[in-house]
Amino acid sequence: MYKLLIPIVFLLSNCSSEKMYDVGQIDTPKGEILVWLYEETPNHKNSFVQLANDGYWDSLTFNRVIPDFVAQGGCPDTPEGFNDPEYLLEPEFNDKLLHEYGAFGAGRDGNPDKLSARCQFYIVHNKKGEHRLDGDYTVYGKVIKGMGVVDAIVNSPRDSIDEPLTPITMDVNIIKMKAKDLQEFGVIK
Repeated sequence: MYKLLIPIVFLLSNCSSEKMYDVGQIDTPKGEILVWLYEETPNHKNSFVQLANDGYWDSLTFNRVIPDFVAQGGCPDTPEGFNDPEYLLEPEFNDKLLHEYGAFGAGRDGNPDKLSARCQFYIVHNKKGEHRLDGDYTVYGKVIKGMGVVDAIVNSPRDSIDEPLTPITMDVNIIKMKAKDLQEFGVIK
């Protein structure tokens, strides 16, 4: 009996110690988007995780969609999103984290300190990237699944200020994924 118990205990202890990684999940009427959050931008990553866990974005929409540019969401349509220090973050620019296709970045207004509005995020839709934004806006993740969903979002009928005519709601969560599950997306080796 003891010979059988030891392998079972060993297997159970190995299963429970496998590292889990936080991944952003954005559910929309158009489908699911998964976002890898970079360790190199810890304040932005932690802010996203906190707001997602608090359900901050769950009543908000993608409010600005422009094909071959970005899908932007999270604007609470209140001044607090831009002026309240609780919703501003110091930039975390990184020369290796660029505005490539699928890059996930923090929105901001025209403030001279380039402070991020932690309540807003965008996904780069231009397949050539948007490198004119490098060094001005913080990239803190990348879409690892769901760029077809982003295509559907940015190609939705929109008004003169690029807001979708039919609101595209979002339910933003943090899901835990194992390294072996993330290997297929190329973010864990």
